[in-house]
Amino acid sequence: MLTWFAIGHLANDWPIASLWLIVPAAGIAMDLSAAEIGLLFTIFSIGGALAYLPAGVLTDHVSNRGRLLIATFWWVAIGYVLAAKAPGYWSFALLLAFAGMGNAAWHPIATGVLTQENSGQRAQALGVHAIGGSLAEVLAPLSVGFLLVYVDWRDVLMISVLPTILMGVGFSWVARRIPRVETLEFNKQDFKDLLHVWRRGSGSRIAAMICSYNVALIALLSMIPFYLADERELAPVAVGLTFSALLVVGAFAQPWVGKLSDRIGRRVVLVVGNCAAALSAAVLILQPSFWIMIAAMTAAVAALDAIRATVLATAVDHTDHRQGTTLGLAFVLLEGVGALGAVLAGVAAGYSWPLMFAFAAGFSLIAAVLAYVTVLDHA
Repeated sequence: MLTWFAIGHLANDWPIASLWLIVPAAGIAMDLSAAEIGLLFTIFSIGGALAYLPAGVLTDHVSNRGRLLIATFWWVAIGYVLAAKAPGYWSFALLLAFAGMGNAAWHPIATGVLTQENSGQRAQALGVHAIGGSLAEVLAPLSVGFLLVYVDWRDVLMISVLPTILMGVGFSWVARRIPRVETLEFNKQDFKDLLHVWRRGSGSRIAAMICSYNVALIALLSMIPFYLADERELAPVAVGLTFSALLVVGAFAQPWVGKLSDRIGRRVVLVVGNCAAALSAAVLILQPSFWIMIAAMTAAVAALDAIRATVLATAVDHTDHRQGTTLGLAFVLLEGVGALGAVLAGVAAGYSWPLMFAFAAGFSLIAAVLAYVTVLDHA
């Protein structure tokens, strides 16, 4: 089951991961600024944030979660086909947000199922699931880099939904194997109690840590391809190869790092990962030679990507019930509040690239400090 969830994650995230190169290519074609490109990523992520919590609540209140997962594939496919035909900037941005809602819905539903079925190894299960998304982030930009040499960015976006469509058809038999659960009655007071858990004590610090962590990660992921294409003047193929290489280490480290945090605790993993990212991003401020810069980018992105499953497991540990709703809230923080990293990084890059890298380093350091001073529960 874990393997199929990872494959489903890959197919659902494939067109989203393609955007890391498609949006900068569209931005160059439309003559957009770095801030306008960052705003596209932010609008896309805000659209996703609107779907995370409702999807998480549905996970706890719908018995047949397999049908919900199948629906997400078709939502993503239809949304991106429409976005590829958008006539202008704002229509493109809004359709990206619409498509992002479908992709967003997959995550709390799938991770909610996995944390319920693997309560003793949550971070490891989330890490295996995350491999699918990370592989999409490695392979999709690689394919996009080659496709952009031959076809327009709109055609590339339409081609990128093919894995999602195929999985929308093929996942139907997997969905029937997902255990049905006794649905929880929706209780407004219970939901208020859950929010109260996040507002007090460690909850508020964990929420702030999640936001700071993802601000740093999204800042790097949204601006690095544009930096390579605009500042370093790399061809699309070279940008795709370089960006994919940046993501490989973190992609395969997630299950191992997640398993490690299940054994030794969340805090040390979160502190070390965020500190490593902060130091690596600080090296980028100095604008070193090209290969040193690539190595520093790889270290920064890998450190943040590798601890993502641990970040999510920390959220579930803190409440330890209503996993779907809890993960919905966690994803809202990650992709909603954290997505401001894209537009803010774009504004910083408009002044200078060292300022943008300093922005990412600063938020990684904030996340590390918050993880260090917070008493983290360990399931």
